[in-house]
Amino acid sequence: MSATGGNTAPTPPDIAARKSQAPLVCLTAYTTPVARLVDPHCDIALVGDSVGMVLHGLPSTLGVTLDMMIMHGKAVRRGLERALMVVDMPFGSYEESPEQAFRNAARVMAETGCAAVKLEGGENMAETIDFLTGRGIPVMAHVGLTPQAVNALGGYRVQGKGEDAERVIDDAQAVAQAGAFSVVLEKIPEALARRITEEVAIPTIGIGASPACDGQILVVDDMLGLFTAFQPKFVKRYAELGQMAEAAIAAYAREVRERRFPAPEHVFKGESEAIPGGDAA
Repeated sequence: MSATGGNTAPTPPDIAARKSQAPLVCLTAYTTPVARLVDPHCDIALVGDSVGMVLHGLPSTLGVTLDMMIMHGKAVRRGLERALMVVDMPFGSYEESPEQAFRNAARVMAETGCAAVKLEGGENMAETIDFLTGRGIPVMAHVGLTPQAVNALGGYRVQGKGEDAERVIDDAQAVAQAGAFSVVLEKIPEALARRITEEVAIPTIGIGASPACDGQILVVDDMLGLFTAFQPKFVKRYAELGQMAEAAIAAYAREVRERRFPAPEHVFKGESEAIPGGDAA
């Protein structure tokens, strides 16, 4: 069989081979224009279920549907050439059984063209991860703070403190042994993230974890200052585009009201034309 060329994106095995190598650069993307901005600079573009909060105004990720993820996945796919595309499996689309997870993950991959899916959970999801990877669906795992379990966890609290550290370690080991090609470590103590990175065989991708992780990920709207409802401690603002956009919109509104826009350079000059239906005599 011949292979089609043109796509230089790494594969999940390529990402797995980056363990203890140069750090993986990862960002979320939800639209084609942002995907085009992310693509030249990132190894992984994640279509995260954070889209529910960032773009749809939902209070959490729990209201995100499979159709929403597929819609945004299709948009992101159009903007990528070199980054590996991963799509989040939303709440309720994979927890019931490995079979349910396979049906929905297969649909996501077929309809979006993504290379892998991401799902939350540790030991409780190991059987499902093994089921998916054994059937050709690469899985990025996610342990520590798992936002889809926010109600069970009692909020967006740091996970893995004190005696709870062993639970997070066991979760990371379980997903690695089940066949995940990488694992996101979210909102856990730095020393714990460092230890997990040293002990698990697959790359760790930190978000509120440790610089020692094999890679880092942020929500793109957070780091660009576009999402301003709140700012987690682990987010660094690399720009304040939200403030810039608000100032630009205010300037536009002011100029329209003062009849300074459109200016002469923004309108078309030419001979007058008869108005349709009017008296041209």
